[in-house]
Amino acid sequence: MSSDKKTALIVEDSPTQAMHLKYLLDDHGMQTYLAHDGEEGLHLAQMHMPDIIILDIELPGMNGMETAKYLKENKYTHSIPIIMMTHLDYRETSKYGVKASALNYIPKDAFSDIVLLETLKAQNLIESTEDMGA
Repeated sequence: MSSDKKTALIVEDSPTQAMHLKYLLDDHGMQTYLAHDGEEGLHLAQMHMPDIIILDIELPGMNGMETAKYLKENKYTHSIPIIMMTHLDYRETSKYGVKASALNYIPKDAFSDIVLLETLKAQNLIESTEDMGA
């Protein structure tokens, strides 16, 4: 992609998970920003106005559900699509992703990278998922 790279804000408190997602999206031509908690995520969302936000539900302080609520209520960030990710039980938490107006809810499992990339492709934020190596 050219200099008009699509941007993603990753809000993830696990440094390992955050770097994994960053490298995954960087490899698919996106520019990424990292936040380690909900408050930092809100700040970076307003500062950078990313094309998409990938938001962990389990965050210290303000959790992902609260963060999503604030993002959707803010006049500047309300239209940014949110993808929620978590290790929590899918059946228990997916309803919260719907309440938070999430574009997609992705359980962190063996298929999460593929689902994330396919979601980004469907939103025209990346061109191909063929390089994934899955």
